[in-house]
Amino acid sequence: MTLKIGVIGTGMIGRDHTRRIQQVLAGAEVVALSDVNVASAETVRKDLAPNAKLYDTGEALIAAPEVQAVLVTSWGATHEPYVLAAIAAGKPVFCEKPLATTAEGARRIVDAEVRFGKRLVQVGFMRRYDAGYVALKHAVENHTGAPILVHAAHRNPAVPEAYVTPMAIHDTMIHEIDVFRWLLNDDYVSARVLYPRNAARSHTKLRDPQVVVLETKKGVLIDVEIFVNCAYGYDIQCEVVGEEGTARLPEPMTVDMRLGAKRQSTILTDWKDRFVASYDVELNDFIAAASKGGATGPSAWDGYAAAVTSDACVQAQESNGQAVAIELPPRPALYA
Repeated sequence: MTLKIGVIGTGMIGRDHTRRIQQVLAGAEVVALSDVNVASAETVRKDLAPNAKLYDTGEALIAAPEVQAVLVTSWGATHEPYVLAAIAAGKPVFCEKPLATTAEGARRIVDAEVRFGKRLVQVGFMRRYDAGYVALKHAVENHTGAPILVHAAHRNPAVPEAYVTPMAIHDTMIHEIDVFRWLLNDDYVSARVLYPRNAARSHTKLRDPQVVVLETKKGVLIDVEIFVNCAYGYDIQCEVVGEEGTARLPEPMTVDMRLGAKRQSTILTDWKDRFVASYDVELNDFIAAASKGGATGPSAWDGYAAAVTSDACVQAQESNGQAVAIELPPRPALYA
């Protein structure tokens, strides 16, 4: 059976997911498209999904009888109402992060899914599907002993002037926030943010770099360097220190060259290149589960936990290095 998918939002990520479904993955096809920019939807249909029907609104697409599952790749403020509509319609829905723009909105999605009584939502935290992180999790769970410390870095070559300090959490570190909960099978209890001097390439509305320190329920300390104007490339680092040893996230595969009296290798500069394969795997996971009428992978609860943690980290940015508590209510049985 071929799963019939409707895509809401045909910008960069919506277009790329449509290409992925139409040209890379098996078992699904895009049968419906919607975007507030009609020209964008028309272009994606012309280039990638010529048999797809265009809908004026995301709500109309969700209600369409030919649509069996929904991808929400529109701008962040629209995610909550579209996901809620998909749950109400009983249709599996893949939502790119953020699940909602507020923790309260994410909790409304959790509550709606719990009332429905079945998992329908998968959130687009693709790092859980990255081969390097999967290998790291295996090492942590089977070889290096109980985790004690995590040292991590998220570096971008540059960001535009519109990028301001809170975006280092909501737009950049959000992926670390989710993947470390999954990697450690743990939840956070507090967050602190520390600042060195500002880098020369930063600007007046951006403190860069910054270091976020998270503490977990099991007593693990996590330090994450966020440096979004590092200049040299896109670089993701992670080392877990355990009772018996350490485990480090593998570097992306690259050719090691000895050239001109130097040993050198290429560093990526684009996040899409770094995690391109994980996008394929996560959507394949969604297609497999949605074909059976449900969802697996990162859940609405994971999206909610990430939102609560993000809000605490942003509060910590203004707390002069003091810890800010992170409090989650009991996890509903649906997400056990």
